[in-house]
Amino acid sequence: MSVPDSSMLIILANELDTTVSELLGEPIAESTTDDLKILSEKLEVINLQLAKRSITKVKTIRWILISLCAVIVVIFIALASTNSFYLDWNYNDPELAVAGTILHGFEFLFVRLAPIVFWTSVVGIVVTYKKR
Repeated sequence: MSVPDSSMLIILANELDTTVSELLGEPIAESTTDDLKILSEKLEVINLQLAKRSITKVKTIRWILISLCAVIVVIFIALASTNSFYLDWNYNDPELAVAGTILHGFEFLFVRLAPIVFWTSVVGIVVTYKKR
């Protein structure tokens, strides 16, 4: 019918080894261990998703680097097999002169830059295969 003073409720709860909310007849909230368990399960799912995304990204980078190495090797083989055929062209013809100059420029740059790109890609592939 009446409620004791708040200080009296605290003293009664301490003496009876219970909570004030139990003395007042209010429902007790579930323990926080269940909340922590649910939260930890959600965090675990998020961590697994992030790890999977990271692994997928590393695999994608690795396959791009492998493809780049393969393309470089194929172009080197193609250039070696053609043996600079454009050098025998008649450069008095303007169209052949432009095409030959473009081919020679490509070959010149490719032969100088491709080894650097190739070895950088090889290093990148090795780094992506290292265990973490």
